[in-house]
Amino acid sequence: MKLNSFYSRKLHSLLGVIPLGLFLVNHLLTNYEAFRGGLESFNDKVESINSLPLILLLEIFGIWLPLLYHGVYGLYIAYQARNNVNRFSYFRNKMFLIQRITGVITLVFVAWHIFDTRVQVALGNVTHDQLGQRMHETLSNPIFFSIYIIGIIAAVFHFCNGMWSFLVSWGITIGPKAQRISTYIWMTAFVVLTIMFIVTLVAFTGEEFAAVTSLMSHVG
Repeated sequence: MKLNSFYSRKLHSLLGVIPLGLFLVNHLLTNYEAFRGGLESFNDKVESINSLPLILLLEIFGIWLPLLYHGVYGLYIAYQARNNVNRFSYFRNKMFLIQRITGVITLVFVAWHIFDTRVQVALGNVTHDQLGQRMHETLSNPIFFSIYIIGIIAAVFHFCNGMWSFLVSWGITIGPKAQRISTYIWMTAFVVLTIMFIVTLVAFTGEEFAAVTSLMSHVG
């Protein structure tokens, strides 16, 4: 039983980095085009991704199934975890607790985001070219904008702090000095990635996306 738990946790840890961590970064870079190059650049990026061969299989085996396993098993880990923050107020103990909390928030947020975007495309309610418009409409609502901010901060923290844990558990950062340096690196990454995501959200609420939404409503 302990052996099975060991390998299950190893797989959970690995999937959090490959492919889910890579997907998070790629998703950031795709959406960042909305800030860097506007609507046209964002649509071009989305189109290039969806023109990849066997894209559906890539999504199923590279995103959805790993996400399902990582999320469900992560909930099990969070449920089984013994959080001793009140008893042992060490930095890493607090980070352990926050990692579990952000994991739950991230799972709920990602599930909702997927339903609001990818599932709607699959159902034919939205086309890939209309995703920018849909994001503008969603993020123009202050409540949804706040939800996205919370979800993004949780997701990025969960990834960055998870990377610190991954490097330790896989024997890459051994010793206090290496782990301290890793902490600085991944907390810096957390700040940088969060800022990139937030400016992207702001870009989706910009005038260019508003103009497209207005045009589509008149056409409709």
